[in-house]
Amino acid sequence: MAAKTLLPLSPLLPWLLIFLCALHFRSAASIQQEAESLIKWKSSLHSRNQSFLSSWTLPVNSTTTIASPCHWLGIGCDGNGSVTRLNLTSVGLTGTLDDFDFSSLPNLAYLDLHDNNLFGAIPPSITNMTRLTSLHLGSNQFTGNIPQELGKMADLEVLNFISNFLSGPIPSSLGNLTNLSLLILGNNQLVGFIPKELGNLKSLTELRVNLNNLTGSIPASLGSLAGLKVLSLYGNQLSGTLPEEINNLNNLTRFFLSNNSISGSLPWNLCHGGILQDFCGSNNQFTGTVPKGLKNCTSLTRLRLDRNRLVGNISEDFGIYPVVDYIDLSYNNFHGQISPNWAKCRLMTSLKISDNEITGTIPRELGQETSLHYLDLSTNHLVGEIPKELGNLKSLFNLTLSNNNLSGNIPTEIGNLPELDYLDLAANNLNGSIPEEIGNCPKMIYLNLSRNSIAGSIPWQIGNLVSLQVALDLSRNLLSGEIPLQLDNLVNLEALNLSHNHLSGEIPATFDKLQSLRFVDLSYNQLEGPLPDSIAFQNAPIQSFINNTAICGNKTGLMNCPSLPAKPHNKGSDKVLLITIPIIGFLVILCFLCGRALCKHKEQKGKSEKNREKGNEEADARHVNLFAIWSYDGKLVYEDIRDATEGFDPKYCIGSGGHGSVYRAELSTGQIVAVKKLRSIHCAGLEARKTFETEIRALTKIRHRNIVKLYGFCWHAQHSLLVYEYLDRGSLAKLLGNEEKARELDWEKRVNVIKGVANAVCYMHHDCTPPLIHRDISSNNVLLDRNYEARVSDFGTARLLSLDSSNWTELAGTYGYIAPELAYTMKLTEKCDIYSFGVLTLEIIKGSHPGHLISAPSISSSTFSTSSSSPPSSGGPAVATNNIPLTDMLDHRLSDPKYEVAEEVVTVVKLALACIQSDPKVRPTMQNVCQLLASRKVGLSKPLNKMTLGQLKELELVTKSSERTRSIIRSHSDGSNSSASSERKSLDDLRQKLEV
Repeated sequence: MAAKTLLPLSPLLPWLLIFLCALHFRSAASIQQEAESLIKWKSSLHSRNQSFLSSWTLPVNSTTTIASPCHWLGIGCDGNGSVTRLNLTSVGLTGTLDDFDFSSLPNLAYLDLHDNNLFGAIPPSITNMTRLTSLHLGSNQFTGNIPQELGKMADLEVLNFISNFLSGPIPSSLGNLTNLSLLILGNNQLVGFIPKELGNLKSLTELRVNLNNLTGSIPASLGSLAGLKVLSLYGNQLSGTLPEEINNLNNLTRFFLSNNSISGSLPWNLCHGGILQDFCGSNNQFTGTVPKGLKNCTSLTRLRLDRNRLVGNISEDFGIYPVVDYIDLSYNNFHGQISPNWAKCRLMTSLKISDNEITGTIPRELGQETSLHYLDLSTNHLVGEIPKELGNLKSLFNLTLSNNNLSGNIPTEIGNLPELDYLDLAANNLNGSIPEEIGNCPKMIYLNLSRNSIAGSIPWQIGNLVSLQVALDLSRNLLSGEIPLQLDNLVNLEALNLSHNHLSGEIPATFDKLQSLRFVDLSYNQLEGPLPDSIAFQNAPIQSFINNTAICGNKTGLMNCPSLPAKPHNKGSDKVLLITIPIIGFLVILCFLCGRALCKHKEQKGKSEKNREKGNEEADARHVNLFAIWSYDGKLVYEDIRDATEGFDPKYCIGSGGHGSVYRAELSTGQIVAVKKLRSIHCAGLEARKTFETEIRALTKIRHRNIVKLYGFCWHAQHSLLVYEYLDRGSLAKLLGNEEKARELDWEKRVNVIKGVANAVCYMHHDCTPPLIHRDISSNNVLLDRNYEARVSDFGTARLLSLDSSNWTELAGTYGYIAPELAYTMKLTEKCDIYSFGVLTLEIIKGSHPGHLISAPSISSSTFSTSSSSPPSSGGPAVATNNIPLTDMLDHRLSDPKYEVAEEVVTVVKLALACIQSDPKVRPTMQNVCQLLASRKVGLSKPLNKMTLGQLKELELVTKSSERTRSIIRSHSDGSNSSASSERKSLDDLRQKLEV
């Protein structure tokens, strides 16, 4: 019976098998097409990406063997072998998407090329991937418009184009992506309005369009995004009022509106849902009072309302925030008194209520806020004494109470604040004397007690504040007595103002040690005597010294200092001179005659030897051509070099290494050059000479401002010479090894040296054809000119990188800078230079080789990723553990870097640690390093002495306006007598930039 049932199917069985085979071959052909299209895109990328994608290869006989990409790096497949995921995040890809055949990957659902060097336009053909749900192209260099065609990708759930150079408007077609949950377009150059069509994205939980050039008002349609948790619109040019519909967003946890021109009232429903964590509405034009819902918003961790026109009673409008970390209400019109309830915010690190209309006293309870780092209550109407309980704030590093009506003495308990680096009590009614305990704050960089009624003498203990750098301002007080000699310890000080007091005596002559001083004002005192012999005093305008008793010096407007009394005349000395002068004259004439005869004899002998040697060399040249020369002007000749160094006399030797000695030579043309005499191993055999010439010919073509110029070379029978430009300050290693010279190399100079080395190595790796590997990047091979500009030198061990070869070579380089993989693989790549650069960078920052740090246990590579969104990777860096304080990485011969220099120092340390990853694959390219050094910094939210190496992983690289920051610092440290309010605002602008 069963047989009869199957019998009718038997004629169909062959057709069924044929159909299944057809499906199989169709699937195989599709997989083959996917593999081939990926290989095509790989071939369009920069040559340095080929080795990294070495697993992306087709079978030798692709006609008989199906190529499956499922085991390739970054590829994921479904059960049928079709590509569904492509993830190549943070691997240094360089190229475009022009040759990416998106239609050949019909099943691709996840595409992540985040944090690479991809450039060009985003092709509209990307919409051919109809099943795509996640598209990550952020942190690249894409330009052009966002394609309108993206609106067709109906399945898209994540769209991330953050941190590119995209321009044009936000396409309204994105409103068709109703499944979208994340739309991230921040940090681009987008213009135009925010499309109202974005209100159709009902599934959206994050909308980030911050840091663009968007204009117009915020569309009311955004109020319909009920599920929105993050709305980031800061850093645009938005205007108008907030639409009332914004009050419907009850699920917001983060709401960023800062740095726009938005007016009107704050949303009355703010924090109505009780889950708001961050609200930043600073630097707008908001008016009215603070929403009532904000008072009981216990979920708040960060609140910024500064730089608006808000009003209200600060005592009544704000509550207790148990988890808040940062509050800034500055530059508004709040009134009332400071509530003791602020002390119940136990986790708060920053409280800023400056430039308001606050009255009353400073609550003593604030001394219980032990987490507080930053307290700014300046420019209000506060009265009473400064509470001594503030001395309990052991973590406090900024105390600013200036421009109030505070009275009484400065509490001695301020000396109990070991972290205090910024103290501003200016423009109050303080009296009494300056407590000597103030000298117990070793990290102080700014001290301003001006415009008070402080009397007594200047305590000598202020000389203990060796970190004072930005300013010491004690002007417009009632200080008397002499200027303490100990103030000459303030060698980092840039601005000194002691004017308008009753100081007497002389200005200490030892003030000539204050070489960092840029501004000085001692006017309106009772000082006398000569000015110190330093640039700051000699170049200061006469107004800095007027209305004193008797200051003298070689300056217009000052009296000349009296001459020293002449020594008594000794008649006996005349008799001695009458006897000794004729004897000395006779001896001088005798020596001159003997010397002239000797020189003539040597000259005749030298000419004969020279002619004989020249004849021998010309004879040799006719046979084996052992002498060759390349130079700019053809004047670099072997004889000239030999004569200039007196036959390479050791007294002209300025350095030596594993490949030869370097001599300083002043040629007959007057040009000073550095000549490296290579050891004989470089001159043996015809093959060695050909290799030498090939390399040198390439090196003479290198022209880069941060690479030592190679003027020419000589190949001689006796030895070979390389002729370089001469750098005045010599090697970085010698400079760092010298205590005095190392102090002259301040943080800004060190960062510039690092940038110079990075630019040089980037040029070698990415702009030379074929690429050039240095192989010996170390502090001995970095030279500095008189302006501390860095030049990379010593290409004696450099080898031209041939991408066709395996690059097997002998181990070369300087011990302590050699990449770990080179020791056991002997395979030379650009990553070896990058490792050496990382070690060198740490050495420059630390002032000595970081040997113990790079040999400590490793931690995950994600710790030092340059992007917070980068996934963890295998292979940790050979660096110290997370708990090592960042300050252990800093040269203790310098005071800790401040302001934007501190940001740059942290940035280079973070990048250096990324460069010394033990796995070369996860190290950045030198192009990555240069781009980040040129345009991005680490935004700091805590002082350097509170950071560890492990905490660097929490910091993102963010774009900063460094020139604007520098100008603010310059405007403050130039000592101009501007109003206190404008000074404060400039500094607050600076702080705001550092905290964004």
